[in-house]
Amino acid sequence: MDYIYKKIKELRVKEEMTLKDLSEITGLSVSFLSQIERGSSSLAITSLKKIADAFNVTMSYFFEEIENNNYALRKEDQKPFTLIGSDVGYIRLAGNFREKKLEAMKVTLPPNRPYEEKTRHPGEEFYYVLKGIVIFKIENQEYVLNVGDTIHFPSGKIHQWKNPTNEESILISVLTPTIF
Repeated sequence: MDYIYKKIKELRVKEEMTLKDLSEITGLSVSFLSQIERGSSSLAITSLKKIADAFNVTMSYFFEEIENNNYALRKEDQKPFTLIGSDVGYIRLAGNFREKKLEAMKVTLPPNRPYEEKTRHPGEEFYYVLKGIVIFKIENQEYVLNVGDTIHFPSGKIHQWKNPTNEESILISVLTPTIF
């Protein structure tokens, strides 16, 4: 995923920002941002989101070029990916056009995956469990979801998820704003 690091630097240079400027906007250290641009440090999804917000682009900008009016996404074009430092698998399911407001994905949580980093951000999240069991923790309330169950919540609430079983769990996710 070297292109992510290159795109971050390209945006920073294009915006005539120093690493210090970007650090002040994102809250990420100058040394960390420098390591990111050189590709010598892994990048968590939360850090990438801060960088995307600083440049007023979606996270998908860093993963591929957006083609206008690419509404259909054929099965053979649905490429799985993971984020650096994460064992969660994703497959984008949404069409690709500049005005899109939501992101649809197939998400695979590995077996025995504990709660990890708490997150919160603007928008909404909706999940439908296709396989397995997933426990969502929103604020201090846990929701145990089985196959066929759904959950829909404002993303501004602190949330996390885990797969407590010995088998992978698979969900359909629809969220706003677009992040990939």
